[in-house]
Amino acid sequence: MTKADLGMPIISKTRDRTWEGLFASRPTTYICLVLVAAFVAYACWLRTYTIFSCPAGGYNTDRYLAYCSGANYADYEHGAFRFALEPSVQNFASNADVLFLGNSRLQAAFSTAATADWFSAASARYYLMGFAYYENMVFAEELLRRIRPRAKVYVINLDDFFDLSESPPVKTLLYDPEARHRYEEKHLWQHVHEPLCKMFPALCGAKFAIFRSRETGAYYTEGAQQNVTPTQKATPVSYDQVVSQDSVERSTPLAIDFLTQFTQGKCVILTMVPFVQTKGGNANAIANGLGMKLVTPDILEGLQTYDGYHLSQSSAERWSHAFFQAAGSKIRSCLKD
Repeated sequence: MTKADLGMPIISKTRDRTWEGLFASRPTTYICLVLVAAFVAYACWLRTYTIFSCPAGGYNTDRYLAYCSGANYADYEHGAFRFALEPSVQNFASNADVLFLGNSRLQAAFSTAATADWFSAASARYYLMGFAYYENMVFAEELLRRIRPRAKVYVINLDDFFDLSESPPVKTLLYDPEARHRYEEKHLWQHVHEPLCKMFPALCGAKFAIFRSRETGAYYTEGAQQNVTPTQKATPVSYDQVVSQDSVERSTPLAIDFLTQFTQGKCVILTMVPFVQTKGGNANAIANGLGMKLVTPDILEGLQTYDGYHLSQSSAERWSHAFFQAAGSKIRSCLKD
């Protein structure tokens, strides 16, 4: 008696093989889906937290990526200097006629066409040796000992520069035995980031990034201001003329020691780049304690910061132009000596 006689459905061998193939393929399909999901998740992670979260438009033969606000990349410029990962940088800094020292506010204020034009007209070389993370004399001393600059003029931004606190990158450089390896990896990733993002821009994000000139140290920014929080909005420059005696008494001896070690026989110009609540009172008091005069432009109306801390590009152009009007004659005189 056949299955047909018993009223049972007849399934052909071909159909059996079809179902068997389908069930057999399910593990492969599942694995493929898992791999695709993992790849997508990893790509999203790369585009959110690593160097690939930042654009690559700022690279050129003169510029490297100094900072990317992707959390797993962040600072590169400190290690680039400390470990000579950009060899030409130390040569340019060492051979500059005028060396600028300070933090990222100094960098933003002097990374302008006004600065480049003034030095071009003066036939002189300059280097902006400021750093992000509220950098101060601790890291500057380390670099000055290494590069042994030939500068005739030092321009120092008195914005908590004479202070002994250690920024996060400096702590890493001083105390982390893996620091060199980490910065070397960051250096190598730039060689992947630049061609890949320029060829396939959609692969890379638009987080805030700072590119830096090897020749002058000037900053060039790319990407959205994603490192700016809602409380750090564009804000007018303001001034605080109150003197904190404790701050002045702490900074002045440090300043004397620093200048004695590194600027003997050189011209030194002390200035103060403005921001919100610029500590003008402290800056003037420290300059007076050193027997020097603070060199700043007359107060300019309408100066703006883009985040409460750094001058906007247009304000930086105006301020740096006014600075060279105020300090230019002294710089030229010192360069002739």
